[in-house]
Amino acid sequence: MTEHKASCLCGAVQVHVTGDLPEAVACHCTICRKHTGHFEASVDLPRDRVTIDGAEHITWFQSSAKVRRGFCGTCGSSLFFDPPHLDWIGVSLGAFDGPTGTKLVKHIFVADKGDYYDIADGLPQDMAPPES
Repeated sequence: MTEHKASCLCGAVQVHVTGDLPEAVACHCTICRKHTGHFEASVDLPRDRVTIDGAEHITWFQSSAKVRRGFCGTCGSSLFFDPPHLDWIGVSLGAFDGPTGTKLVKHIFVADKGDYYDIADGLPQDMAPPES
């Protein structure tokens, strides 16, 4: 079975994912932009496929009523988009250590995107994200 590894910049948090990664989405909402410093590209994974080593180094920020975001409390790397009421967790694509074998399939919340860049890759663009 395929395994993917991800980590924060300093290595304090290690993420192991079993199985192939699903298609990815880029979120341009204001919260994702502020959390990552640009826009967030991530994959949503069933929780039972994700193992986290160094979880004690994760700092969680409740960014809305239904979602918290996880980052390394040591180096600040943005790692997780977590709606605890659902059976999946989002893992930032930039945290993966090697090839992911996945591709972006769409952009969401493009109405909130920054004015300093264009989205010109030809992928579908939704004004709002899917319901969480």
